Amino acid sequence: MDRKKILIVDDEKDLRNILSYNLTMSGYEVLEASNGLDAIKLMETEGIDMVILDIMMPGKDGYEVCREIRERGYKVPIIFLTAKDTEFDEVLGLELGADDYVKKPFGVNSLISRVKSIFRRIEDNKKKSVEKIIKYAGLEIDLEGHLVRIDGKKVEFPKKEFELLAFLASNPGKVYPREVLLEKIWRGDVYVIDRTVDVHIGRIRKKLGRYSDYIQTIVGVGYKFRTDL
Repeated sequence: MDRKKILIVDDEKDLRNILSYNLTMSGYEVLEASNGLDAIKLMETEGIDMVILDIMMPGKDGYEVCREIRERGYKVPIIFLTAKDTEFDEVLGLELGADDYVKKPFGVNSLISRVKSIFRRIEDNKKKSVEKIIKYAGLEIDLEGHLVRIDGKKVEFPKKEFELLAFLASNPGKVYPREVLLEKIWRGDVYVIDRTVDVHIGRIRKKLGRYSDYIQTIVGVGYKFRTDL
């Protein structure tokens, strides 16, 4: 597994050394910059995963560096370090796109905990994003966007057809009787019958084309989404 790469930007060499040592011991790869110009150059060449950025620096201050990082399209998390202690500074920093704000003096272990927390949050968000899209070969079901793509081409599915396909695909390998599917998808609508499920399954299979076998009929029981094809 690749180590996360953290850029420390601070004109205080002693502080950079302390942070660099402790972050390295925590398993991160660390780069250093003593000013904003060098920081931007490293952003362009080093594939940085996080920036720990001091506000009070000669030349470009931390706010300017943060603004430039965001204007250049870098979405990496940024933690501000500052001795300032006013609400305005904190609000300004967050509005510029910072992810956290640590006031000096601070405990190194506390800062490392914040670093780990931010990386965990990013990974959790990635997992949630992946979970919103179900993929099997050339079949892609976007749960959030209510879209189905087959071999990259968008195919229209009416609401109930989409919900039925999405439900089965979200629970692969499990057999669902018709009455359960009626309850899950139609939620007790008195105007639907068991045959309604069969009709919708037929329409879904037709649209799936060569992927129609993903939906398997279990005779006398119901349907399941298979993944062993």
